[in-house]
Amino acid sequence: MDAPEPSGPVWALIPAYREAKAIGDVVRGSRAHADHVLVVDDGSPDRTADVAREAGAEVIVHEVNRGKGGALVTGFRHALEQGAAAVVTLDGDGQHDPAEIPRFAEAFRSTDAAVVVGHRVDAEKAMPLIRRWTNRYMSWSISRRLGQRVPDTQCGFRLYRADVLPHLFTEAQGFAAESENLLRAGAQGFRIASVPVSTIYGEERSKIRPLRDTWRFNRMIVKWPVRRGRALKNSGEGG
Repeated sequence: MDAPEPSGPVWALIPAYREAKAIGDVVRGSRAHADHVLVVDDGSPDRTADVAREAGAEVIVHEVNRGKGGALVTGFRHALEQGAAAVVTLDGDGQHDPAEIPRFAEAFRSTDAAVVVGHRVDAEKAMPLIRRWTNRYMSWSISRRLGQRVPDTQCGFRLYRADVLPHLFTEAQGFAAESENLLRAGAQGFRIASVPVSTIYGEERSKIRPLRDTWRFNRMIVKWPVRRGRALKNSGEGG
C-alpha cells in the first residue's frame, strides 16, 4: 500500500469493554479532534455500545469478548476499508485526553513517522512500583529489538499510519498485542516516534495484570530478533 496523503482523514479508534460510565465523554472529546470516531465494543455486558452511539460514535460490537488485540484488529480492518489515512487509538476509560489527539495528527503530517506513541512523562510517579518496573522492562526490551528507542511502549495512546495497519493483524492476547504491533511495524522498517501525553487517573481500575501480562509478553517477544545500531540513542520525541 502506498503511504497515504498527510491531509487524509484521521480516525479515533476506541476499543472498549465495560466502559459505559466513561465512554460517552471519551467519544465526545474525540469527535472534537478526529474526523471520525469508531468504538469497538468488545462484548461488554453493560451499555457501552449504546452510550457510545448516543455520543456520536460509529460502533462495532463483538458478540463475545476477544481481548484488546482482537478489538484493535476489527477497528483497523474497518478503518482501512473506509479510507482512513491514519488511526489514533485511545482507551475508553478516560485515562487518555482526547484533546491531545492533535499532537499525534501534527506528527503524522509533519514527519515521516509511521507510528507515533504517547510518552506518559509524569505518569510513572503515580504508578505502583511493580507497574513501573514492568513498564520499564517492556520498553527496554522492545526498544532493543526495534533498534530504535521508544520510551513508553506500553502506552495505548498511539497513531498508526494507514499503510502500517495491514501488518498489525496480530493474534496476540491482551496487552501483549500492542507490544507486538510495535515489533511488527519495526520489522517492516517503519519509523516510530513519540509525543508527550498526560494520563488521567480517576476511579477506573487498570485492566493490566503485571504478572499475567509480563508472562504473555515474554512468550510473545522471544521470537523477535534483536536489531542493533539503528536509532537506539534517539527517542524520537516530538517526531
